[in-house]
This record gives sequence, C-alpha cells and structure tokens, in this order.
Amino acid sequence: MKVGPEYLGVGAAVASQWVDEGDSTLRTDWAEHGHWWSVFNDPVLDRLVFVAYEQNLPLQVAGMRIMEARAQRGIAAGNRYPQQQQVNAAFSRNRFSENMYPFGVFPGIRPYDDWVAGFDMAWELDLWGRIRRGIESADAHLEAQIEGYDDALVMLQAEVAAAYIQLRAIEEQLRYTQHNVDLQRATFDLIQKRFELGVVGELDVRQAGAELAITESSLPQLQQAHRQVQNGLCLLLAMPPGSLDMDLAESGSIPMPPAEVAIGIPADLLRRRPDVRQAERQAAAQSARIGIAEAEFYPSLAITGNIAVQAENFGDLFDWQSRTGRIGPGIQWNVLNYGRIRNRVRVEDARFQQAVLAYQNAVLTANKEAEDAIVAYLRERQRVESLEQATRETLRALEIGMRLYEEGVVDYQRVLDSQRAAVLQQDALAQSRGQVALNLVALYKALGGGWTMRCEYEEIAAGVPVDLADPEANRPIADAFDDTTPSGADG
Repeated sequence: MKVGPEYLGVGAAVASQWVDEGDSTLRTDWAEHGHWWSVFNDPVLDRLVFVAYEQNLPLQVAGMRIMEARAQRGIAAGNRYPQQQQVNAAFSRNRFSENMYPFGVFPGIRPYDDWVAGFDMAWELDLWGRIRRGIESADAHLEAQIEGYDDALVMLQAEVAAAYIQLRAIEEQLRYTQHNVDLQRATFDLIQKRFELGVVGELDVRQAGAELAITESSLPQLQQAHRQVQNGLCLLLAMPPGSLDMDLAESGSIPMPPAEVAIGIPADLLRRRPDVRQAERQAAAQSARIGIAEAEFYPSLAITGNIAVQAENFGDLFDWQSRTGRIGPGIQWNVLNYGRIRNRVRVEDARFQQAVLAYQNAVLTANKEAEDAIVAYLRERQRVESLEQATRETLRALEIGMRLYEEGVVDYQRVLDSQRAAVLQQDALAQSRGQVALNLVALYKALGGGWTMRCEYEEIAAGVPVDLADPEANRPIADAFDDTTPSGADG
C-alpha cells in the first residue's frame, strides 16, 4: 500500500501547427536534430562543438549533478532494507560509589570488568509506502538532472555555433572594409594626382582623405570584436585565451544554411526540449513527496533486534553461556502533532501545483521561442536577398559615378555618396548573412536539437575523475589532466 497521489503525468496546451507552416523553406516532417550543426558543412565548427562537449566546465558540473542524483537515489533505495545494521564492541571498568548508598556498599561487591560485542539491527517496515515514494521521488529527480544536463548541452552547442558564426561574420566585415579601404586609397591617390595637375580643387582631396580615414577607423573596432568573440569561444572550450589562434588562423566564410529546414510539428517540442522534460520530471518528483509527507499520519512499525556476547573476563566472552539477545516489534505514531503533519502535506501539495504550473509555462515558452526563431529566420533570409540586390546596385552606381567623375561630368560629392552607400550596404549584408546563420542556430536550439549527443558518449568526459570513492581520483578538476594542454587543443 502506498498513500499519496499516483502521478499520471500533467497536461499542457500546445499549438497544433506552426504559424508560418506554409513557407516553402520549412518542412514539417520528422527530423532528428542530433547533429544539427552539420547542416552548415563546416569541419571546423564540427570539431569545435565536439571539443566543447568534452571540455566545457559548466557541462561537467551538470554531469556531476547526475552523479550526485544517482548516489542520492542509491541512498533512497537502500532504505528498503534494514536501516540500522551495526557491529559494536565495548569494554568498561565498573566500580560502585560508596557515597551513593546510605549504608555503604554491600560486602562482596567489588569493581568488575564488562566486555561486550554484538550486532544491532533495526528495520522499519514500509507499510504506507513512505520509502517507496522516496525512491519514486529520487528516480524522478535523477531523470530531471539528466534533462538538466541535456539542456546545458543544447545551450552549449548553440553558444559555440553562435560564437563561431559571429567570428566568421566579423571576418567578412573585415574583408569588405579592407577592400573598401584599398579602393578609397586608390581613389585618393587618383584625386591627389588630378589636384597636382590642377584638374580638381583641394576640397576633393580633403573629402577623399577624410572618407578614407573614416573607413579605416572601423578596422580596429572589428579587430577588437574579433578577438573578444574568439576569447569567448576559448572559454566555452575551457581553454585560455589565444589557444585557438592556430585553429582559426585562416579566415573562413560565414556558414550558409540549407535551402530547407525540417522543424517537425509543435507537439514534438514536448519530446525534444530538455527543459520541458525537466520541468515534467520535477513535477513527478514533487508528487511523490506528497506521499512521503502523508505517510506521517500513520503509525510506523519497526523490528529491532540485538545479538551479543557479554562477560566479565575477556577469555569467557565467546563462551556459549555469554550469549545474549533480543528481538521484537516497535510502533511509533505521531498522535498529537498539532496540525504539523497536515500542513506539511499541504506544503508539498502546493509545491506540486507550482511544479505543474511551471511545466505548463515551460511548454508555452518553448512554443513561443520556436515560433520567434522561425519567423526571425525566415524574415532575415528575405532581408539578405534584398541586401544582396541593394549591394549590387550600389556597387554598380559607384562604378558609374567614378567613370563620370573621371570624365568630368559629375563632381566628387556624387562619388563620395556612392562610396558611403557601398560601405554601408556591404557591412549590412555581412551582418545579415551572419544573422541568418545565427537565427538558424537559435531555431535548432528552440527545437531542442543536439541533446542526443549525450547518448553517444559518457556524461562525464574523459579526464574528469568519476570514481569519487577513490581519494586519488577525488581531486580538483584542474588537476585531473596529465598535462596542462586541454585534450583536443592540438587538433
């Protein structure tokens, strides 16, 4: 028999279809997003994600929480068996006080030794399911910690991919900016020569020089951003800043998304999102705690026993006549508790209701985040197409403007305006291309992709001590490696 409610799961509202389901870029067929970053076809990104999985320290902390929950579950399961099993032994030298009795100590009573050794046992019978509910709660808590690990893994993969994409987007901005600097420097040299020949005035020279300096001034900002993003990527991989300089020395292009993206249906979020599954498991764990509290209403029955040997002389301790023992049941019942037990049940029930509401909110939040990510991805793709057209037109206008300026048909202001527009459009295009890739990363994250990587490898990565019972292994994580070079840093 088990008192308390039987957990049958909790319900939550979820949309039947996506708002933008009709878009040709989206597919609603089932797709496994275990290695979603591979859609970018970038080997460097693939390796960075794997190294982060092996070395990221917050992820290893989440793995340690799983180990902790497993041990806690073992403690709960152990309560099914005799809770007290102790071997004890003692020796005492005893003497009666002559001042304790009005007539002194009786003749013949002398100091004596007391040797005793025995085995004590106590076993509380789980009549009302308190222990079994505790195991249920520990099971659900363990599963919640596993889901928490999966959620941390999903976020880590998204952070690594986002940092890598930002790095490549900045590199593209740097290439565009450097290209414009080279073009503007060539234009400045041309105008300087025309000024020396008396063809143009000093104003054109000053304007060209100012525009060149303005464009050059954006290079240090981009270089700073590039270094800071790379430092952040090193942190995600548990490496000191600068450790990825060799791996990322060669400038790369922005990872491009595929033509179509399979997103499944909204109901898949309940199965794929680790944070949703974690919230549901937390509700299950709390439901079992109601039964634990409710069991306090009823009497507890325990069987206690003792087997021992006792003698005055050590040599007689193991004689058959020295044996002693007892066994019998005991009952304990909290009869007068002044409402404490009832209110404890109400506390656990209120916490369960909170957990249910938190789960329902997690489902709605997941649905909202997925919808936001979908619309952001689709609209940014449209924006890229417009910016590509605008950039082509702007560059063509600049080309025409330069030719007309050299022919003396237009003044330099027209060329200057075209140069500024070209710089702005190219920078906006690079940012938008990067944003498309970032939005796709956010979409896969919102869909709960990537957590199945845990099923392929251990939760605790190699190099981290897992046998906590071994004093040699139970060292700080920083000392767990054989050398100071993080695994995977050498490629």
